[in-house]
Amino acid sequence: MIRLYPAIDLQDGRAVRLVQGDFATATIFNEDPVAQARSFAEQGATALHVVDLDGAKDGRPAHAPVIAAIAAAFPGEVHLGGGLRSRATIETALATGVHRVVLGTAALQDGDLLKWAIGRLADRVIVALDARDGMVATHGWTKVSDRSAVEVAAELVRTGVRHLMYTDIARDGTLDGPNFRALRVLAEAAPPLNIIMSGGVGSVEDLRALRDLGLPNLKGVIVGRALYEGRVTVRRALEILGADGAAG
Repeated sequence: MIRLYPAIDLQDGRAVRLVQGDFATATIFNEDPVAQARSFAEQGATALHVVDLDGAKDGRPAHAPVIAAIAAAFPGEVHLGGGLRSRATIETALATGVHRVVLGTAALQDGDLLKWAIGRLADRVIVALDARDGMVATHGWTKVSDRSAVEVAAELVRTGVRHLMYTDIARDGTLDGPNFRALRVLAEAAPPLNIIMSGGVGSVEDLRALRDLGLPNLKGVIVGRALYEGRVTVRRALEILGADGAAG
């Protein structure tokens, strides 16, 4: 079973979507992110992926009250990423009621923080691995490193990380389809990691293709713009992915 994670990206208190992580491309889809969370729940979603875009850009959370309201309104799991780069911000995120925290820049650049987070949260930590042309990007996707996604994933296995969120930045928000080849290479390079894939889903055919890859450690898929534009519905996505509400 591959779990569906509808995406709610927060910018200036609103639910938006970007293209390839470019803040200048933001499209507002809902002025009320809490209402959007309720809508996804009503359609059958059992999990949400929430990103504090302003937090990711500025390096510190910017939407704690909104996130707390989302977590209170949504009956399933809420995963939160964006700007979580210290123990204090991680603890604050947990206090809002989210189930798992997504660590990106901090996890890749601060080994001590990652070690603490794994010791403190164990299964509730997800590391975000965002790649542009196969190379890892950080700081809200504004900086590209000289390290490959596969190399970093292999290192994360040794740290005790259990969950990895992988995004192909070039596909994110484009609706052009996921980078299936890169996803397979990553999944096969780090089989102990449970992978949540993000970037490019634009149709039910893309969801079928992800399902049919047959990757045992592909546990989830994040879908954003395709849901907002009605190209895919939550109910149809759940049918295709075989989601039954069980945790990924």
